[in-house]
Amino acid sequence: VQSFMRGWLCRRKWKTIVQDYICSPHAESMRKRNQIVFNMVEAESEYVHQLYVLVNCFLRPLRMAASSKKPPISHDDVSSIFLNSETIMFLHEIFHQGLKARIANWPTLILADLFDILLPMLNIYQEFVRNHQYSLQVLANCKQNRDFDKLLKQYEANPACEGRMLETFLTYPMFQIPRYIITLHELLAHTPHEHVERKSLEFAKSKLEELSRVMHDEVSDTENIRKNLAIERTIVEGCDILLDTSQTFIRQGSLIQVPSVERGKLSKVRLGSLSLKKEGERQCFLFTKHFLICTRSSGGKLHLLKTGGVLSLIECTLIEETDAS
Repeated sequence: VQSFMRGWLCRRKWKTIVQDYICSPHAESMRKRNQIVFNMVEAESEYVHQLYVLVNCFLRPLRMAASSKKPPISHDDVSSIFLNSETIMFLHEIFHQGLKARIANWPTLILADLFDILLPMLNIYQEFVRNHQYSLQVLANCKQNRDFDKLLKQYEANPACEGRMLETFLTYPMFQIPRYIITLHELLAHTPHEHVERKSLEFAKSKLEELSRVMHDEVSDTENIRKNLAIERTIVEGCDILLDTSQTFIRQGSLIQVPSVERGKLSKVRLGSLSLKKEGERQCFLFTKHFLICTRSSGGKLHLLKTGGVLSLIECTLIEETDAS
């Protein structure tokens, strides 16, 4: 009887302890943490599938097409468009398998060592992100070839693509690092300070944030250089100042140059000659250091003004005319 009573009292007390813990803030925090991990596994599974489609429905078929008798695309262009895509897929397949192995040991979830495996390989991502704009540019140029465009549409009609274009699949890796940063931030919000992997998760988050900043700066610099070169190529005479990498493009547009008339005669205009009857439309480009003024010919080509076509903003003074007349 005493043994029975002791067992009953113990079970009742244990039930109270368990119920109290279930309702405690710590248990609620752990439930949220587990849910974040489960969502992370699902998102990683979806991402691996996207990479699988990119590699198996586009990269490998195009690589075979480049080796055909009449290739619609060259091997160099394939490499430029899909730089590191296959390696990134293999990397995330390993990462995904590791996540599933950790889930198999639930409720014990140790994730920090998985990120330790991932971190040294992130330079592969850095190269992919740096190359992204160029890869889309190469793809756009390749689409000018009818044979390639026709072949690409056949690949995009594959049911595995679910109606998505190649450009969409090439964009997915661009958002993966920021997604990991958000996930780690949420995990740390529900990880106690005395938790065994708190420091490792904080280290992984700091490394990913550092990489994200570097990639953002590199992408901005690369896009700016390409924009400057694109403008430089549209000017018939060329423009050496646009070859300065510190020259940042701000905006472009057209301005109307109004002829200055004094006593029925045209006054001398610094920005090229104009007739009395006609206003002149100028195509203008504003940069951080210079202001370019161009005329557009009937053929659509741009020509720098012979006089005052390149204005140095460092030497300029802005004067606001308050007189309404």
